[in-house]
Amino acid sequence: MTGYEDITAEREGATLIITINRPKAGNKFRAKTCLELSDALQQLRLDPSLRVGILTGAGQKFFCIGGEHDELKSLDQSQVLPIIDVYQAIDTIPKPVIAAVNGFAVGGGNVLANICDLTIAAEHAVFRQVGPMVGSFDAGYGSWYLEDSIGRKRAKEMWYLNRKYTAQEAMARGLVNDVVAGEQLLDHALAVAAEIGKRSPLAIGAMKTAFSARHNGVAGQARMAHDQLLTMYLTTGEAHEVNAAFNERRDPDSDRFWA
Repeated sequence: MTGYEDITAEREGATLIITINRPKAGNKFRAKTCLELSDALQQLRLDPSLRVGILTGAGQKFFCIGGEHDELKSLDQSQVLPIIDVYQAIDTIPKPVIAAVNGFAVGGGNVLANICDLTIAAEHAVFRQVGPMVGSFDAGYGSWYLEDSIGRKRAKEMWYLNRKYTAQEAMARGLVNDVVAGEQLLDHALAVAAEIGKRSPLAIGAMKTAFSARHNGVAGQARMAHDQLLTMYLTTGEAHEVNAAFNERRDPDSDRFWA
């Protein structure tokens, strides 16, 4: 599959390896990235010879560190960064998608890793939610599915305290299925994909649908949350102050916003 600018999509047997290919930008997703990811996932859905997808990032440092914040601020109120389409595609496509986390999975990147059916992490991977530190949030897939994975208290801890978690800590909390050496990450993910590929495709598809059915309303909630983030929050003084404080490496003047 060619013609992409922000991603690559390569077939390995019955597995499609989708790589976010923006390492100099921390593999952040922008609108073009989201559209290309959605297209590649649609190819995975429609091609009967493909059984499993693997989602990873280019390089050894970043899986994905979220969305391009500057692009978000430049969008007008009629636009929304189409990452929700990517989350929804991963969640509803009747084929498993494995996250191969090769480095930092931060913000929307952590959500991407978590929304995948299975998550395999390199030993040096780091997981973190930073929304309240940078003037952002994900009150849809980023909250509901995280709570499912690690429990309500742990999910709130990630969102409220914005701490970093090592791959081993993430696995202990239920955010990761397996941790392997960095040089073994893709081979291990391919081996897991091959193992899944030996199973009944109808049964696998039915089970995936069953797992996502309970939260089929999350898409609407997520879209509402992202619309609110863009049109009601990012233009406020609160968002500007916490984002500026993060960039200036200082504590934000949050007292006036808690009143």
